[in-house]
Amino acid sequence: MPEPLVSIITPVYNSKNFLKDTIESVLKQTYFNWEHLLVDDYSTDGSWEVLDSFAGLDNRIRVFKLESNCGPGKARNHAIERAAGKYIAFLDSDDIWLPNRLEDHIFFMIKGDYVFSHSSYGFLNEDGTLKSKIYNVRDREVDYKYLLKHTDISCLTAIYDQERIGKFYMPDLRRKQDYGLWLSILKKGYKSMPYPKVLAYYRQRKGSVTNRKSRLIFQHYQFLRNHERLNFFQSIKYTISWGLGGIAKYFL
Repeated sequence: MPEPLVSIITPVYNSKNFLKDTIESVLKQTYFNWEHLLVDDYSTDGSWEVLDSFAGLDNRIRVFKLESNCGPGKARNHAIERAAGKYIAFLDSDDIWLPNRLEDHIFFMIKGDYVFSHSSYGFLNEDGTLKSKIYNVRDREVDYKYLLKHTDISCLTAIYDQERIGKFYMPDLRRKQDYGLWLSILKKGYKSMPYPKVLAYYRQRKGSVTNRKSRLIFQHYQFLRNHERLNFFQSIKYTISWGLGGIAKYFL
């Protein structure tokens, strides 16, 4: 059976110092039938030159450049719109995959007939050194209501089958676009099946959004109220649960 094409979506903004590691982690995949769509979101640090150099090395790498800074959600949507793969996977411009990431996860989805899935992952310091911390996903499928209260699905491990369920795009938000996409899939009645193996590493950078989690509690509440249209009490309940889970995920 031939390998289905996987479209890998990467938004890029001022990631020159990390891009080489990220792209090379894709080039080292033991799964060969992929296309890597990288969208430069009007970087000012030389990221585009790095992208352009890699595009000349492998025709599976497709690079695009936006004419203004639009945010990661629009950059990802630009790539999703052009993605030709059966599967759509996500990888941010400072994270890395293990060489068996696609082979293991795609086989898991095919064998189990899953249309949406995510996996466990580890953490890196900003300099690329490994941290001992691991985020282990739960052993049961994730549905809409569960994800409202938890942070299980992370961008660097999520994959969905766009041939089976159609293309889903990120909402036009500067923050929480990926969370909004996962919820939109789950709201349609689909579920995400966790794969417990560590297949990727998330880089924790100084000053990143996840390193300022405490400042995002109210933004999360607003997201639930305004985007998900939940009532006041539901939004408070789910925000408290989400906030505690985020603290445990990134800091404990």
